[in-house]
Amino acid sequence: MTRSQRPSNGAAALPPDSLAFAFSRAATLVESVIGGANLTDAFEAMLLAHPQWPDATRGAVRDLAWGTLRDYGRGDALLHQLLHKPLPEAIHALLLVAMYRLDSRPEQAHTAVNQAVEVAAALLPALKGVVNGVLRNRLRNAAALDAEIAGDEAARYRHPAWWVERLRTSFPDAWEAALAAGNQRPPMGLRVNRLRASLESVAGELDQAGLAFRSLVNEALVLERPVAVAGLPGFAEGRVSVQDAGAQWAARWLDLAAGQRVLDACAAPGGKSAHILETAAVNLLALELDATRTRRIEENFRRLGVSAQVRTADCRKRAAWWDGEPFDRILADVPCSASGVARRHPDIKWLRRPEDIARFAAQQAEILDALWPTLAAGGKLLYVTCSLFDEENGMQIERFCSCHPDALRLPIDGQVECQLLPNADHDGFYYALVGKHR
Repeated sequence: MTRSQRPSNGAAALPPDSLAFAFSRAATLVESVIGGANLTDAFEAMLLAHPQWPDATRGAVRDLAWGTLRDYGRGDALLHQLLHKPLPEAIHALLLVAMYRLDSRPEQAHTAVNQAVEVAAALLPALKGVVNGVLRNRLRNAAALDAEIAGDEAARYRHPAWWVERLRTSFPDAWEAALAAGNQRPPMGLRVNRLRASLESVAGELDQAGLAFRSLVNEALVLERPVAVAGLPGFAEGRVSVQDAGAQWAARWLDLAAGQRVLDACAAPGGKSAHILETAAVNLLALELDATRTRRIEENFRRLGVSAQVRTADCRKRAAWWDGEPFDRILADVPCSASGVARRHPDIKWLRRPEDIARFAAQQAEILDALWPTLAAGGKLLYVTCSLFDEENGMQIERFCSCHPDALRLPIDGQVECQLLPNADHDGFYYALVGKHR
Protein backbone atom coordinates (compact mmCIF):
# COMPACT_ATOMS: atom_id res chain seq x y z
CA MET A 1 0.00 0.00 0.00
CA THR A 2 1.45 3.39 -0.97
CA ARG A 3 1.48 6.37 1.36
CA SER A 4 -1.46 7.92 -0.51
CA GLN A 5 -3.44 4.70 0.00
CA ARG A 6 -2.86 4.38 3.73
CA PRO A 7 -6.03 5.09 5.70
CA SER A 8 -5.90 8.30 7.67
CA ASN A 9 -7.50 8.75 11.08
CA GLY A 10 -10.04 11.13 9.59
CA ALA A 11 -12.83 8.65 10.32
CA ALA A 12 -12.53 9.64 13.97
CA ALA A 13 -13.97 13.05 13.04
CA LEU A 14 -17.20 11.59 11.65
CA PRO A 15 -20.28 12.44 13.77
CA PRO A 16 -20.73 9.48 16.18
CA ASP A 17 -24.49 9.43 15.62
CA SER A 18 -24.15 9.21 11.83
CA LEU A 19 -24.52 6.21 9.54
CA ALA A 20 -21.07 7.07 8.18
CA PHE A 21 -19.56 6.57 11.64
CA ALA A 22 -21.32 3.21 12.02
CA PHE A 23 -20.09 2.21 8.54
CA SER A 24 -16.50 3.08 9.47
CA ARG A 25 -16.52 1.15 12.76
CA ALA A 26 -18.32 -1.87 11.29
CA ALA A 27 -15.83 -1.93 8.41
CA THR A 28 -12.98 -1.98 10.94
CA LEU A 29 -14.52 -5.08 12.54
CA VAL A 30 -15.06 -6.78 9.18
CA GLU A 31 -11.49 -6.01 8.16
CA SER A 32 -10.27 -7.53 11.44
CA VAL A 33 -12.21 -10.76 10.83
CA ILE A 34 -10.91 -11.02 7.26
CA GLY A 35 -7.48 -10.79 8.85
CA GLY A 36 -8.29 -13.71 11.16
CA ALA A 37 -9.62 -11.99 14.30
CA ASN A 38 -12.55 -13.18 16.42
CA LEU A 39 -15.53 -10.89 15.83
CA THR A 40 -16.86 -10.87 19.39
CA ASP A 41 -13.42 -10.19 20.85
CA ALA A 42 -12.79 -7.37 18.38
CA PHE A 43 -16.17 -5.79 19.11
CA GLU A 44 -15.71 -6.00 22.88
CA ALA A 45 -12.26 -4.42 22.57
CA MET A 46 -13.77 -1.63 20.48
CA LEU A 47 -16.47 -0.96 23.07
CA LEU A 48 -13.90 -0.98 25.86
CA ALA A 49 -11.92 1.67 23.99
CA HIS A 50 -15.05 3.80 23.44
CA PRO A 51 -17.19 3.62 26.60
CA GLN A 52 -18.85 6.92 25.68
CA TRP A 53 -20.70 5.46 22.71
CA PRO A 54 -24.48 5.57 23.18
CA ASP A 55 -26.50 2.37 22.88
CA ALA A 56 -27.76 3.40 19.44
CA THR A 57 -24.22 3.62 18.08
CA ARG A 58 -23.23 0.31 19.62
CA GLY A 59 -26.31 -1.35 18.17
CA ALA A 60 -25.80 0.12 14.69
CA VAL A 61 -22.16 -0.95 14.53
CA ARG A 62 -23.01 -4.44 15.72
CA ASP A 63 -25.92 -4.85 13.32
CA LEU A 64 -23.83 -3.79 10.34
CA ALA A 65 -20.79 -5.92 11.21
CA TRP A 66 -22.76 -9.07 12.04
CA GLY A 67 -25.04 -8.68 9.03
CA THR A 68 -22.15 -8.09 6.66
CA LEU A 69 -20.38 -11.24 7.85
CA ARG A 70 -23.54 -13.35 7.65
CA ASP A 71 -23.72 -12.26 3.99
CA TYR A 72 -19.98 -12.30 3.33
CA GLY A 73 -20.09 -15.11 0.77
CA ARG A 74 -22.48 -13.12 -1.38
CA GLY A 75 -20.88 -9.73 -0.81
CA ASP A 76 -17.37 -10.89 -1.59
CA ALA A 77 -18.54 -12.61 -4.78
CA LEU A 78 -20.25 -9.40 -5.90
CA LEU A 79 -17.15 -7.33 -5.21
CA HIS A 80 -15.11 -9.78 -7.26
CA GLN A 81 -17.38 -8.93 -10.21
CA LEU A 82 -17.29 -5.19 -9.57
CA LEU A 83 -13.57 -4.63 -8.96
CA HIS A 84 -10.89 -4.66 -11.62
CA LYS A 85 -8.02 -4.73 -9.13
CA PRO A 86 -7.63 -5.21 -5.37
CA LEU A 87 -8.34 -2.26 -3.09
CA PRO A 88 -6.84 -1.48 0.33
CA GLU A 89 -8.31 -3.75 2.98
CA ALA A 90 -10.10 -0.88 4.73
CA ILE A 91 -11.92 0.15 1.55
CA HIS A 92 -12.73 -3.44 0.62
CA ALA A 93 -14.34 -3.92 4.04
CA LEU A 94 -16.20 -0.60 3.73
CA LEU A 95 -17.68 -1.70 0.41
CA LEU A 96 -18.82 -5.00 1.94
CA VAL A 97 -20.60 -3.13 4.73
CA ALA A 98 -22.19 -0.63 2.35
CA MET A 99 -23.42 -3.36 -0.01
CA TYR A 100 -24.97 -5.23 2.90
CA ARG A 101 -26.81 -2.04 3.78
CA LEU A 102 -27.96 -1.61 0.17
CA ASP A 103 -29.41 -5.12 0.15
CA SER A 104 -30.98 -4.97 3.62
CA ARG A 105 -32.34 -1.41 3.37
CA PRO A 106 -32.91 -0.74 -0.37
CA GLU A 107 -35.23 2.17 0.40
CA GLN A 108 -32.21 4.01 1.83
CA ALA A 109 -29.85 3.28 -1.06
CA HIS A 110 -29.09 6.94 -1.83
CA THR A 111 -28.20 7.66 1.80
CA ALA A 112 -26.07 4.53 2.10
CA VAL A 113 -23.99 5.41 -0.96
CA ASN A 114 -23.44 8.99 0.20
CA GLN A 115 -22.46 7.91 3.71
CA ALA A 116 -20.03 5.29 2.41
CA VAL A 117 -18.40 7.91 0.18
CA GLU A 118 -18.09 10.18 3.21
CA VAL A 119 -16.23 7.43 5.06
CA ALA A 120 -13.92 6.87 2.09
CA ALA A 121 -13.21 10.60 1.96
CA ALA A 122 -12.16 10.46 5.60
CA LEU A 123 -10.06 7.30 5.21
CA LEU A 124 -8.52 7.54 1.73
CA PRO A 125 -9.76 10.62 -0.14
CA ALA A 126 -8.21 9.46 -3.42
CA LEU A 127 -10.56 6.46 -3.47
CA LYS A 128 -13.88 8.11 -2.68
CA GLY A 129 -14.71 8.17 -6.41
CA VAL A 130 -14.01 4.45 -6.64
CA VAL A 131 -16.36 3.74 -3.72
CA ASN A 132 -19.06 5.89 -5.29
CA GLY A 133 -18.65 4.18 -8.67
CA VAL A 134 -18.66 0.64 -7.31
CA LEU A 135 -21.80 1.15 -5.24
CA ARG A 136 -23.70 2.90 -8.01
CA ASN A 137 -22.65 0.20 -10.44
CA ARG A 138 -24.04 -2.35 -8.00
CA LEU A 139 -27.36 -0.52 -7.96
CA ARG A 140 -27.55 -0.03 -11.74
CA ASN A 141 -26.63 -3.59 -12.65
CA ALA A 142 -28.13 -5.52 -9.76
CA ALA A 143 -29.92 -8.16 -11.85
CA ALA A 144 -26.94 -8.87 -14.11
CA LEU A 145 -24.53 -9.07 -11.18
CA ASP A 146 -26.82 -11.41 -9.27
CA ALA A 147 -27.00 -13.65 -12.35
CA GLU A 148 -23.19 -13.70 -12.59
CA ILE A 149 -22.81 -15.16 -9.10
CA ALA A 150 -25.84 -17.48 -9.21
CA GLY A 151 -23.67 -20.55 -9.72
CA ASP A 152 -21.37 -19.77 -6.81
CA GLU A 153 -22.53 -21.89 -3.86
CA ALA A 154 -20.74 -19.76 -1.26
CA ALA A 155 -22.56 -16.73 -2.65
CA ARG A 156 -25.94 -18.44 -3.00
CA TYR A 157 -25.99 -20.05 0.45
CA ARG A 158 -23.67 -17.54 2.20
CA HIS A 159 -21.62 -20.36 3.67
CA PRO A 160 -18.28 -21.82 2.53
CA ALA A 161 -18.67 -24.45 -0.18
CA TRP A 162 -17.17 -27.19 2.02
CA TRP A 163 -19.72 -26.39 4.75
CA VAL A 164 -22.58 -26.54 2.26
CA GLU A 165 -21.43 -29.94 1.01
CA ARG A 166 -21.21 -31.40 4.52
CA LEU A 167 -24.75 -30.35 5.37
CA ARG A 168 -26.07 -31.55 2.02
CA THR A 169 -24.58 -34.99 2.70
CA SER A 170 -25.71 -35.22 6.34
CA PHE A 171 -29.21 -33.73 5.96
CA PRO A 172 -30.40 -34.46 2.40
CA ASP A 173 -33.95 -33.31 3.18
CA ALA A 174 -33.17 -30.32 5.36
CA TRP A 175 -29.78 -28.86 4.40
CA GLU A 176 -31.12 -25.85 2.51
CA ALA A 177 -33.48 -24.89 5.34
CA ALA A 178 -30.62 -25.21 7.84
CA LEU A 179 -28.37 -22.98 5.74
CA ALA A 180 -31.13 -20.42 5.26
CA ALA A 181 -31.78 -20.32 9.01
CA GLY A 182 -28.06 -19.86 9.59
CA ASN A 183 -28.21 -16.60 7.63
CA GLN A 184 -30.99 -15.06 9.71
CA ARG A 185 -30.81 -13.05 12.89
CA PRO A 186 -31.00 -15.49 15.82
CA PRO A 187 -34.06 -15.72 18.07
CA MET A 188 -33.93 -14.46 21.66
CA GLY A 189 -34.86 -17.29 24.00
CA LEU A 190 -35.68 -16.82 27.67
CA ARG A 191 -35.49 -19.27 30.59
CA VAL A 192 -37.64 -18.75 33.67
CA ASN A 193 -35.89 -19.27 37.00
CA ARG A 194 -38.41 -21.51 38.78
CA LEU A 195 -36.79 -20.73 42.13
CA ARG A 196 -37.88 -17.10 41.84
CA ALA A 197 -40.78 -16.96 39.39
CA SER A 198 -43.40 -18.95 37.53
CA LEU A 199 -44.00 -19.15 33.81
CA GLU A 200 -47.28 -17.36 34.35
CA SER A 201 -45.76 -14.46 36.29
CA VAL A 202 -42.98 -13.92 33.75
CA ALA A 203 -45.48 -14.14 30.90
CA GLY A 204 -47.52 -11.45 32.63
CA GLU A 205 -44.47 -9.21 32.98
CA LEU A 206 -43.63 -9.62 29.30
CA ASP A 207 -47.22 -8.84 28.32
CA GLN A 208 -47.22 -5.74 30.51
CA ALA A 209 -43.96 -4.58 28.90
CA GLY A 210 -45.46 -5.07 25.43
CA LEU A 211 -43.02 -7.84 24.52
CA ALA A 212 -44.68 -10.44 22.31
CA PHE A 213 -43.45 -14.01 22.76
CA ARG A 214 -44.30 -17.65 22.10
CA SER A 215 -43.97 -20.60 24.48
CA LEU A 216 -42.27 -23.83 23.39
CA VAL A 217 -42.83 -27.37 24.63
CA ASN A 218 -39.74 -27.28 26.85
CA GLU A 219 -41.09 -24.14 28.60
CA ALA A 220 -38.65 -21.84 26.83
CA LEU A 221 -40.04 -18.45 25.85
CA VAL A 222 -38.99 -16.92 22.53
CA LEU A 223 -39.44 -13.19 21.97
CA GLU A 224 -40.89 -12.11 18.66
CA ARG A 225 -38.32 -9.30 18.58
CA PRO A 226 -35.03 -9.28 20.52
CA VAL A 227 -34.57 -6.52 23.09
CA ALA A 228 -31.65 -5.20 25.11
CA VAL A 229 -31.12 -7.21 28.28
CA ALA A 230 -31.48 -4.01 30.28
CA GLY A 231 -35.07 -3.76 29.05
CA LEU A 232 -35.98 -7.33 29.98
CA PRO A 233 -38.41 -7.50 32.93
CA GLY A 234 -37.05 -9.58 35.80
CA PHE A 235 -33.55 -10.06 34.40
CA ALA A 236 -31.69 -7.96 36.98
CA GLU A 237 -33.67 -9.64 39.78
CA GLY A 238 -32.78 -13.14 38.52
CA ARG A 239 -36.30 -14.18 37.54
CA VAL A 240 -35.38 -14.74 33.92
CA SER A 241 -32.25 -15.49 31.89
CA VAL A 242 -31.40 -15.22 28.22
CA GLN A 243 -30.73 -18.72 26.88
CA ASP A 244 -31.42 -20.25 23.50
CA ALA A 245 -34.41 -22.57 23.55
CA GLY A 246 -32.34 -25.42 22.12
CA ALA A 247 -29.92 -25.23 25.04
CA GLN A 248 -32.79 -25.54 27.52
CA TRP A 249 -33.23 -29.25 26.81
CA ALA A 250 -30.00 -30.15 28.65
CA ALA A 251 -31.30 -29.90 32.22
CA ARG A 252 -34.44 -31.85 31.27
CA TRP A 253 -32.63 -34.68 29.50
CA LEU A 254 -30.13 -35.18 32.34
CA ASP A 255 -32.93 -36.81 34.39
CA LEU A 256 -32.10 -34.88 37.56
CA ALA A 257 -33.19 -35.62 41.12
CA ALA A 258 -32.52 -34.00 44.48
CA GLY A 259 -29.30 -35.07 46.18
CA GLN A 260 -27.50 -36.18 43.05
CA ARG A 261 -23.85 -35.37 42.55
CA VAL A 262 -23.58 -33.59 39.18
CA LEU A 263 -20.64 -32.41 37.06
CA ASP A 264 -20.81 -29.74 34.39
CA ALA A 265 -17.43 -30.32 32.79
CA CYS A 266 -17.26 -27.32 30.41
CA ALA A 267 -19.56 -24.90 32.17
CA ALA A 268 -19.01 -21.33 30.96
CA PRO A 269 -20.88 -19.05 30.76
CA GLY A 270 -23.00 -21.02 33.23
CA GLY A 271 -26.44 -21.08 31.62
CA LYS A 272 -26.84 -24.87 31.63
CA SER A 273 -25.31 -25.15 35.12
CA ALA A 274 -27.74 -22.56 36.44
CA HIS A 275 -30.66 -24.35 34.78
CA ILE A 276 -29.59 -27.59 36.49
CA LEU A 277 -29.57 -25.83 39.87
CA GLU A 278 -32.96 -24.23 39.17
CA THR A 279 -34.38 -27.67 38.29
CA ALA A 280 -33.24 -29.82 41.22
CA ALA A 281 -31.42 -29.50 44.56
CA VAL A 282 -28.23 -31.21 43.41
CA ASN A 283 -24.61 -31.02 44.50
CA LEU A 284 -23.02 -29.44 41.42
CA LEU A 285 -19.39 -29.00 40.44
CA ALA A 286 -18.91 -26.60 37.52
CA LEU A 287 -15.54 -26.69 35.76
CA GLU A 288 -14.18 -24.17 33.30
CA LEU A 289 -10.73 -23.96 31.75
CA ASP A 290 -10.52 -20.16 31.58
CA ALA A 291 -10.45 -18.09 34.80
CA THR A 292 -12.19 -15.10 33.19
CA ARG A 293 -15.05 -17.30 32.06
CA THR A 294 -15.18 -18.92 35.51
CA ARG A 295 -15.92 -15.49 36.97
CA ARG A 296 -18.80 -15.12 34.54
CA ILE A 297 -20.30 -18.35 35.88
CA GLU A 298 -20.08 -17.03 39.42
CA GLU A 299 -21.67 -13.71 38.39
CA ASN A 300 -24.58 -15.55 36.75
CA PHE A 301 -25.07 -17.72 39.83
CA ARG A 302 -25.20 -14.66 42.11
CA ARG A 303 -27.82 -12.96 39.93
CA LEU A 304 -29.98 -16.09 39.93
CA GLY A 305 -29.56 -16.92 43.61
CA VAL A 306 -28.06 -20.39 43.07
CA SER A 307 -24.84 -21.84 44.41
CA ALA A 308 -22.40 -24.57 43.47
CA GLN A 309 -18.73 -25.35 43.57
CA VAL A 310 -17.05 -23.54 40.66
CA ARG A 311 -13.46 -24.35 39.75
CA THR A 312 -11.01 -23.31 37.07
CA ALA A 313 -9.60 -26.57 35.71
CA ASP A 314 -9.07 -28.62 32.58
CA CYS A 315 -11.62 -31.41 32.81
CA ARG A 316 -9.22 -33.73 30.99
CA LYS A 317 -6.77 -33.58 33.93
CA ARG A 318 -8.71 -35.46 36.61
CA ALA A 319 -5.98 -35.34 39.24
CA ALA A 320 -6.31 -31.55 39.42
CA TRP A 321 -10.00 -31.48 40.36
CA TRP A 322 -11.58 -34.89 41.06
CA ASP A 323 -11.77 -36.13 44.67
CA GLY A 324 -12.49 -39.72 43.64
CA GLU A 325 -16.21 -39.65 44.48
CA PRO A 326 -18.22 -40.57 41.37
CA PHE A 327 -20.91 -38.39 39.83
CA ASP A 328 -24.50 -39.48 39.23
CA ARG A 329 -24.85 -37.16 36.24
CA ILE A 330 -22.32 -35.53 33.92
CA LEU A 331 -23.03 -32.79 31.41
CA ALA A 332 -20.32 -32.79 28.73
CA ASP A 333 -21.11 -29.66 26.72
CA VAL A 334 -17.86 -29.92 24.81
CA PRO A 335 -15.91 -27.39 22.72
CA CYS A 336 -16.86 -27.73 19.07
CA SER A 337 -16.93 -26.02 15.69
CA ALA A 338 -20.02 -24.03 16.79
CA SER A 339 -21.47 -24.59 13.33
CA GLY A 340 -24.98 -24.65 14.83
CA VAL A 341 -24.67 -21.12 16.22
CA ALA A 342 -22.91 -19.45 13.29
CA ARG A 343 -25.70 -16.90 12.88
CA ARG A 344 -24.77 -15.58 16.35
CA HIS A 345 -21.06 -15.69 15.49
CA PRO A 346 -20.93 -15.27 11.70
CA ASP A 347 -17.14 -14.97 11.64
CA ILE A 348 -17.10 -18.71 12.38
CA LYS A 349 -18.27 -19.51 8.86
CA TRP A 350 -15.29 -17.77 7.31
CA LEU A 351 -12.59 -18.51 9.90
CA ARG A 352 -13.21 -22.26 10.22
CA ARG A 353 -11.40 -24.66 7.91
CA PRO A 354 -12.37 -28.27 7.10
CA GLU A 355 -9.32 -29.57 8.96
CA ASP A 356 -10.50 -27.83 12.15
CA ILE A 357 -13.30 -30.36 12.55
CA ALA A 358 -10.90 -33.25 13.10
CA ARG A 359 -9.06 -31.17 15.71
CA PHE A 360 -12.29 -30.50 17.61
CA ALA A 361 -13.27 -34.17 17.37
CA ALA A 362 -9.93 -35.23 18.85
CA GLN A 363 -10.39 -32.82 21.77
CA GLN A 364 -13.93 -34.07 22.36
CA ALA A 365 -12.71 -37.67 22.43
CA GLU A 366 -10.10 -36.73 25.04
CA ILE A 367 -12.77 -35.11 27.21
CA LEU A 368 -15.16 -38.06 27.01
CA ASP A 369 -12.43 -40.57 27.79
CA ALA A 370 -11.25 -38.48 30.76
CA LEU A 371 -14.73 -37.99 32.22
CA TRP A 372 -15.97 -41.56 31.91
CA PRO A 373 -14.12 -42.95 34.97
CA THR A 374 -15.74 -40.25 37.12
CA LEU A 375 -19.29 -41.41 36.33
CA ALA A 376 -20.93 -43.74 38.83
CA ALA A 377 -22.25 -47.13 37.78
CA GLY A 378 -25.86 -46.55 36.78
CA GLY A 379 -25.09 -42.88 36.11
CA LYS A 380 -25.80 -40.90 32.95
CA LEU A 381 -23.64 -38.64 30.79
CA LEU A 382 -25.30 -36.15 28.45
CA TYR A 383 -23.08 -35.25 25.52
CA VAL A 384 -23.85 -31.88 23.91
CA THR A 385 -22.44 -29.84 21.05
CA CYS A 386 -23.65 -26.80 19.16
CA SER A 387 -22.39 -28.42 15.96
CA LEU A 388 -24.06 -29.70 12.81
CA PHE A 389 -21.13 -31.85 11.71
CA ASP A 390 -21.39 -35.61 12.19
CA GLU A 391 -17.69 -36.07 13.08
CA GLU A 392 -18.37 -34.12 16.28
CA ASN A 393 -21.75 -35.71 16.94
CA GLY A 394 -23.01 -39.16 16.03
CA MET A 395 -19.63 -40.45 14.87
CA GLN A 396 -18.04 -39.22 18.11
CA ILE A 397 -20.53 -41.11 20.28
CA GLU A 398 -20.24 -44.25 18.16
CA ARG A 399 -16.47 -44.17 18.62
CA PHE A 400 -16.80 -43.64 22.35
CA CYS A 401 -19.26 -46.49 22.89
CA SER A 402 -17.16 -48.87 20.79
CA CYS A 403 -14.17 -48.14 23.06
CA HIS A 404 -16.09 -48.46 26.35
CA PRO A 405 -17.99 -51.76 26.76
CA ASP A 406 -19.74 -50.45 29.88
CA ALA A 407 -21.30 -47.56 27.89
CA LEU A 408 -24.95 -47.89 26.90
CA ARG A 409 -26.80 -45.56 24.52
CA LEU A 410 -29.98 -44.32 26.20
CA PRO A 411 -32.99 -42.89 24.33
CA ILE A 412 -33.86 -39.20 24.34
CA ASP A 413 -37.60 -38.75 23.91
CA GLY A 414 -37.71 -42.10 22.14
CA GLN A 415 -34.79 -41.33 19.81
CA VAL A 416 -31.26 -42.69 19.91
CA GLU A 417 -29.95 -39.12 19.63
CA CYS A 418 -31.31 -35.65 18.97
CA GLN A 419 -29.98 -33.30 16.31
CA LEU A 420 -31.63 -29.90 16.41
CA LEU A 421 -31.14 -27.88 13.24
CA PRO A 422 -31.27 -24.07 13.48
CA ASN A 423 -34.71 -22.61 12.84
CA ALA A 424 -36.89 -19.70 13.96
CA ASP A 425 -37.14 -21.08 17.50
CA HIS A 426 -33.63 -22.25 18.35
CA ASP A 427 -30.03 -22.73 17.26
CA GLY A 428 -28.42 -25.99 16.17
CA PHE A 429 -27.54 -28.53 18.89
CA TYR A 430 -26.68 -32.20 19.16
CA TYR A 431 -27.60 -34.35 22.19
CA ALA A 432 -26.72 -37.94 23.06
CA LEU A 433 -27.33 -39.69 26.39
CA VAL A 434 -24.98 -42.46 27.54
CA GLY A 435 -25.45 -44.61 30.64
CA LYS A 436 -22.89 -46.70 32.52
CA HIS A 437 -23.69 -50.35 33.24
CA ARG A 438 -24.03 -51.24 36.90
